[in-house]
Amino acid sequence: MIRLFPVVVVLTLGLCFSAVAHEEKDADSANATVKLSDEQVEAGRFGVHDAHPGDLSKRIKVPGSIIPSGDRIARVAVKLLGTVRELRKRLGDSVEAGEVVAVIESREVADANSEYLAARLVFDLQQTLFNRATKLFEGKVLSENNYLRERTTFEDARVKFETARQKLFALNLNAEQIEALPQQPVETLRLQELRAPISGRIAERRVEIGSLVGREGQESELYVIADLGVMWADLAIPTSQLANIQEGQQITISAGTGAEPAPATIMFISPLLDKDTRAARVIASVDNAAGRWRPGAFVTADIPIDQQRADLVVPVTALQSIKGEPVVFVRNKEGFEARKVSVGRRDGRMAEIFSGLTAGERVATFNTFTLKSELGKAEIDHDD
Repeated sequence: MIRLFPVVVVLTLGLCFSAVAHEEKDADSANATVKLSDEQVEAGRFGVHDAHPGDLSKRIKVPGSIIPSGDRIARVAVKLLGTVRELRKRLGDSVEAGEVVAVIESREVADANSEYLAARLVFDLQQTLFNRATKLFEGKVLSENNYLRERTTFEDARVKFETARQKLFALNLNAEQIEALPQQPVETLRLQELRAPISGRIAERRVEIGSLVGREGQESELYVIADLGVMWADLAIPTSQLANIQEGQQITISAGTGAEPAPATIMFISPLLDKDTRAARVIASVDNAAGRWRPGAFVTADIPIDQQRADLVVPVTALQSIKGEPVVFVRNKEGFEARKVSVGRRDGRMAEIFSGLTAGERVATFNTFTLKSELGKAEIDHDD
């Protein structure tokens, strides 16, 4: 019988591991434990996850790229001729919806503001006169002709006032800003504040201070704002697989070999095919709250097309082979126990476990070769 005694090893990643084998009647069935502290487990990045029921599926891999979500891009633009007076945001700055990002100086703005203020003054005066005429007419002091004349003058003033007000709405002023115009200094009537329509980051700044903007042949957009909290994965799906793809389907994407995949949801399947590749464009929505994905990055999408239920599954990365037998490393109080298991079906991503493991037990899914090598080193040191 072979007895394995505790041995301490220092790895290149700076951790001290102690591999211990518990004595059994049959050396081949010995359950060995790699002893690690909680801090060492965290530093080793072993990707510990629960074993659980799951789906095994046939899968296809297709290429794609990350693009900004079309629902989360906005442009700060002008609708009139003017000169850029202030640019309050730089490239990459964060902005909040409604925040002032730029100020332009425009004669058209001054004319529109002046027209509104004049129309408002006339409207207020005519409203007062019409209210007085109404009381006189009701008291039979004013003739009907004079009353109708006052009402016509009042209605004309009201129409002109509403027209001037609508012009300001067309220039992107809101009701609160319009109401504040009478209190605004005269010298600022030629200035217009431009506000961010959404929250996000400045992705492009297209003008400089002093630039002329707003007419044909000149730049009308000052900023492009992108909210990168959600991104799109733009995928190319072969026509032979389109029957297996559905909107709302859950998939995973990754940025390269060994990269941890991220969940995504198919939101659009184009009815048109690319004339050169004969592939269909498919868009999947990807959460990017952590800022992991950048526009332009190439990705690979892993799409399940035929699923079968299994009582217990673990990622295939959790499996190692010791003495020709499949094992997983189960997390325990001391570290990780090498546990022999019986493996059933696989789909390239998950493996079905028949025996040796129960649901809820936690297994290492990354860097498991490191744990296997520690057991091998312990045996070598014992033989020496």
